[in-house]
Amino acid sequence: MRELIKKYNVPVPRYTSYPTVPLWEMPSDLDDIWPDLVKKAFDETNSKRGISLYMHLPFCESLCTYCGCFQHITINHQVEKKYIESLLKEWTKYLQIFDEKPEIREIHLGGGTPTFFSPENLKWLISEILASSGSKFKPEFSFEGHPNNTKREHLETLFGLGFRRVSFGVQDFDPKIQYAINRIQPYEKVVKAISDARKVGYRSVNFDLVYGLPFQNEQIVRNTFEKVLALRPDRIAYYSYAHVPWKRPGQRRYSESDLPDNELKRNLYEIGREKLEQAGYKEIGMDHFALPDDDLYQAFTSGNLHRNFMGYTVTNTELLIGLGASAISDAKYAFAQNVKNVKSYHSAMGNKEDQFINGHVLTDEDLKVRELIKELICQGKANFSEFDMHLIPSKKINKLITMQNEGLLEFDDHSIQITSKGKMFVRNICSLFDLRMAKDQSNQPRYSKAI
Repeated sequence: MRELIKKYNVPVPRYTSYPTVPLWEMPSDLDDIWPDLVKKAFDETNSKRGISLYMHLPFCESLCTYCGCFQHITINHQVEKKYIESLLKEWTKYLQIFDEKPEIREIHLGGGTPTFFSPENLKWLISEILASSGSKFKPEFSFEGHPNNTKREHLETLFGLGFRRVSFGVQDFDPKIQYAINRIQPYEKVVKAISDARKVGYRSVNFDLVYGLPFQNEQIVRNTFEKVLALRPDRIAYYSYAHVPWKRPGQRRYSESDLPDNELKRNLYEIGREKLEQAGYKEIGMDHFALPDDDLYQAFTSGNLHRNFMGYTVTNTELLIGLGASAISDAKYAFAQNVKNVKSYHSAMGNKEDQFINGHVLTDEDLKVRELIKELICQGKANFSEFDMHLIPSKKINKLITMQNEGLLEFDDHSIQITSKGKMFVRNICSLFDLRMAKDQSNQPRYSKAI
């Protein structure tokens, strides 16, 4: 296994989308053609499946150096009102595209730190959104909470609006690591946050953990998991730390010599996985675990697990509207990313500049590959069509054969199945079908390493 880890620990995408964001080809007229693309996806999905809504709330009071998300650092809470006004202006733009009320199936508040916003302002935002939507589906509402600033009032307010799931960013409980990543949150804060959430009535309380952080070792991870399992969250995302200092200068606070080497990093994941399985959690897709009675595991076992820019979800809508600075929308046939700078976002909502900084219109080939990769990363298996097999270059077929001989997968002309041994290499396996990546001639660093 050591040799396989060394061999396959190469930069590959995480496949939150296909094509992956660095390889998008943005049309020059995206702002003009986007409404028609959105309307097409909306008409196909709204009455049957509903739509998903992601709102990016980018403000944080301090920078967590491990973070790869877009954020705006400030302690000025006066920014809340203006930002919500811009979010609602953007939502109004979409409402003008739709011929009927949107049936919202899923809302997720991400960041940044959504609980940077006051409970009153979050209520204003969500109430306005819900007032303009239909009520056909039972929605799945969730938000990301920072244990240090998620107050009981946040939990109660959002619960009253329909939120039933909250994810707390824990990362690691070791004080030295928390200092290195500038995310200091005492264990007691997390205990209170999860206790409050359960008392309020949240049916799913989730933790985000990270392996491969600076100064992490096996004993530190064991200690962290002992504390995590004592709290028994319903879901756990155990992510690989992505070291991309060329994109995130804050990661230069520590050096690569402070990071676990390849073998240790993989051991850290295996320690966590083993402890979770012993505690009754089930592994789902890539880097995710859930208790057997959680909706995420139920979706996995029924073959309905879905993955989009919000991660793994239990709803499979074909239109994801992203509101806010840097938010990405997925209209099935196209992607569009809003401008990242908060000031530019306000200007775009005032129609003073273009709204999008990036985007991509999918070809027929893209749509085929996208579906294949989604099945692999959600279910660990996929069926081939004649079209799929025709697309795969012979050298990629040879690599599939090699991986089969290594015991990582099984495949024939009709299907592919990732083995238990191959789960840790799912990103590598997906990359064999990534035709955009195969054509990329750039030597620029684009992705974090697989392991």
